[in-house]
Amino acid sequence: MTATVEIETVLNGSITVLKKAYHTTPFKIADITEDKKSKQLQLMLMSSSPGILDADRYNIKIAVDKNCSLRLHSQSYQRLFTMKETATQQMDVHLSGNASFCYIPHPIVPHKRSSFMATNRFYLSTGCSLLFGEILTCGRKLNGEIFLFTKYHTITEIFLNNKLIIKENLLITPSTINVTAIGQLENYTHQASLVYLNENADIKELIEMIGGHLSLQNEIDFGITASPANGLIIRILGQKAELLFDCLNNIANSLEQANMSKTF
Repeated sequence: MTATVEIETVLNGSITVLKKAYHTTPFKIADITEDKKSKQLQLMLMSSSPGILDADRYNIKIAVDKNCSLRLHSQSYQRLFTMKETATQQMDVHLSGNASFCYIPHPIVPHKRSSFMATNRFYLSTGCSLLFGEILTCGRKLNGEIFLFTKYHTITEIFLNNKLIIKENLLITPSTINVTAIGQLENYTHQASLVYLNENADIKELIEMIGGHLSLQNEIDFGITASPANGLIIRILGQKAELLFDCLNNIANSLEQANMSKTF
């Protein structure tokens, strides 16, 4: 199946609204904004499919206009089913001046013999704010499917004024590497990452605050580092998808509030 999603926003006064919403099966776009007076538009990307199937091709394009604020939500955990070939997804996000975008999708659950390749590209202009997270699980852990997928590969590239500033390349092929080795996941089965960029943020203060919050969580290890541009990158290892998902969402909520109020 080849599926397409296209989202464009525009500012109506001080409120972000949809300018364009195009989707093909199995996707649907729902406006879940509760406070209609809020500047931020909140959308949910819904799907009638139980997950990503063999040889599926997904294309997602998002354009956030000047001064707009968009937060995109996923509907549920993303399952990657058993495959003979490889499924792919490409997401391109363009942020115009002073726009903000947040997307923390649900954890990915790769089934036995699944193979998936994703490319995420973010194009930021001056004054933009970006929050993007990713959570990968070992598979259906309770069913005994622990790192039995064939391949999981994601490339994330972030451009600021057309200059590449961050590139992440996550490749896991359990049949060719020891996932539990030192320098890999060691004794953990789930991993999460979060990228935050905002030229007005006090990154040193935020690193201390987020580190203090994460240090109170049990059963995780984490690291926080400043990014090449004004921002930070967070890595978390754990055993439970829901815990990591909650951690990323709590951090994202705090960072968005700090962005609006200039306090953490």
